Amino acid sequence: MIRLPSLSSLRLRFLLAVSLWVLLGIAAIWISAASIFSAHVEQSYHEELEVHVRELARLTEIAPDGAIRLSRPLSDPRYEVPLSGFYWQVTAPGREPLRSRSMTQGALDESIAHSPEILHRVESGPTGAAITYGFTRTGPAGEDVHFVIATDQSELDRLIDAFAADLALWLAGLATLLLGTGLAVIAFGLRPLDRLAAAFGRLRRGEALELEGEYPAEIAPLAADLNAYIRQNEEMVARARVQAGNLAHSLRTPLAVITDEAERLTERSECAASGAVLLDQARAMEQQVEYQLARARSSAGRKRSGKGVVIPEIAVPILRAMERLHPDRRFTMSARGCEGLVLPLDPVDFAELLSILLDNAGKWARFAVTLTFECDHADGLTVKIADDGPGMTETDLDRAFEVGTRFDPKMPGSGLGLAIARDLAEAMGLRLDLHSGGCGLTAMIGYQGPFRTGQRARQAPR
Repeated sequence: MIRLPSLSSLRLRFLLAVSLWVLLGIAAIWISAASIFSAHVEQSYHEELEVHVRELARLTEIAPDGAIRLSRPLSDPRYEVPLSGFYWQVTAPGREPLRSRSMTQGALDESIAHSPEILHRVESGPTGAAITYGFTRTGPAGEDVHFVIATDQSELDRLIDAFAADLALWLAGLATLLLGTGLAVIAFGLRPLDRLAAAFGRLRRGEALELEGEYPAEIAPLAADLNAYIRQNEEMVARARVQAGNLAHSLRTPLAVITDEAERLTERSECAASGAVLLDQARAMEQQVEYQLARARSSAGRKRSGKGVVIPEIAVPILRAMERLHPDRRFTMSARGCEGLVLPLDPVDFAELLSILLDNAGKWARFAVTLTFECDHADGLTVKIADDGPGMTETDLDRAFEVGTRFDPKMPGSGLGLAIARDLAEAMGLRLDLHSGGCGLTAMIGYQGPFRTGQRARQAPR
């Protein structure tokens, strides 16, 4: 199915401008050429008829008996062919008119010949409208002899129409050639923009770190500025992550001291109540600091360029770390059909999201945790992290992503993991859902967007 360009397309605008210019130019050529040719043919006809009427007068003789005759036929043989459209007539008072052999019917109006000067006009002839020339000359007896010659207007119209038809065909070919040339020029002129769009696509799919290629002088500054902006943004991201880490270190030590002092106060009976309040607030501060730092890292990591996330390689070191962190749990992975899949996402943020969910599954699993990558070019990519633990109730599922939510105080953790995972997923444009079945909990990460496999880029629907 051919997709027509939108009204905002540069190609369409250039094509309309070229088409309008070509049509106006062709119309101007057609009108001017047809007018010049018509004037030239009419002038030629008039000159020819004037010559013929003078020749007719020169060849006309009046015999002593008063009969009108020609000393010889006119030089143009068409006057001898019946109803050929070329006629002549000679009349004089009291004499039998003399007409050309071509005039087998009708007659010419001799009123046009009323002066010694040659006059012409369009009259009704034997076979239709005719261009008629005539003048008078004095005969032997002093009478006026009328010489009239005519040519059908249709003969002139036929020549003009034939020329107009040939001219129209020629100009149509010229217009087609000009439009084709215009299309070629438009395609050639806009090719750098196509290459720029392709470079943007590679950047968005994670196949390049910046806009690649050389561009014309008009586009090169734009590409250079965009590359400078990309590099600046990367530097800002790196600095933001360093600053987030520095802030974490600078806040955690004072909070640890405050928490330790609060625990000591709770051991003294006279300060137990105040110590408990201080301890609760210190822990709440610690939770908020951890959560806000995680959000700052995820916000700073919104990145769509670089090498991207490679499936399933990104999960291999994470699973090894989880096996050491939860040695009594078995971690398995399945990525059939997704080998070599590359997502244009920040690998640091995606690895952190997987780590949080796998760690949470490892804490609650009885024996095993399964990581599954499911790739469907029609539906995108789905990542499932399932454990065989106790699962959650519907009420718990509704509260799972709240900051500080802990369902078992005996279980290690701060209650921030799922909340941070949710923010990381939203920052990367992913969908994160929790499902609890008959046994265990399943975290599902859904991705729909561009991705590539090997060297071939593919596009998942949005």
